[in-house]
Amino acid sequence: MSGASQFSIVGPDASIIDAMKNGPQRIVAGIVRKPPLFLIAKPGIKSFAELKGANIGALSLTEGSSKLLIKMARAEGLTREDLKITAVGGAPARQTLFKDGKIDAGMQPMPLNYELEALGFNNLGWAGEYEPDWQFTTVNTDGEWARRNPKVVTGFVRALLRQQFIFANPNEAAKIAADVLKTPEPLAARAISEAVRLGILDPQLNLSEVGMLKIYENMQTDGTMPPDLKFDIRKVVDHSYLRAAQAGAR
Repeated sequence: MSGASQFSIVGPDASIIDAMKNGPQRIVAGIVRKPPLFLIAKPGIKSFAELKGANIGALSLTEGSSKLLIKMARAEGLTREDLKITAVGGAPARQTLFKDGKIDAGMQPMPLNYELEALGFNNLGWAGEYEPDWQFTTVNTDGEWARRNPKVVTGFVRALLRQQFIFANPNEAAKIAADVLKTPEPLAARAISEAVRLGILDPQLNLSEVGMLKIYENMQTDGTMPPDLKFDIRKVVDHSYLRAAQAGAR
């Protein structure tokens, strides 16, 4: 909002809130259209039933992954009251807490879940099996700035479309991912293979409109957005830059 950066690649929540309140923020592309999260538990917890009273780490009590966790638990017969969710920080912080024995369970993305499984932790399930439509990551910008700089926005999105390299060159992509994520190359390769197989990444950067609506409904449930304010994707998303980038992508 200060203009210090022109793009963000994060969850869509803040941009949705701003745009629905007639602010300038806009979403111009999608990245991750299904939740890339797995519910990991310490070796002694092998089922959802055993999560009762366990210390479950989350980024916060209101962001999306904690809501996905609750949805998974309810589908398996637990109530919100059965869960002790503690705000402990993001995935890297949770990874350390897992290894130090300070949390019993939590949602972890690939390939961190594989690292924990190799240490004897249990994978209780993929969030996407319980909520397949969830726009997890988007490309966001200031819509007013974008209208003044359409070539820059289109060029940036066109560059992001080169993530298609991942699909065409998985082995080379795994080497890059291993270096960036500081994880063994076989785990990076497995993460890429699973992300492609499960449809977590969209090669054309298209958004899931249903997934966007799910995010908005979650915010209405939390009281972040008014319950009577109907979601209007036209106020939130500007597809023109992605369509131009897709037409000119090579």
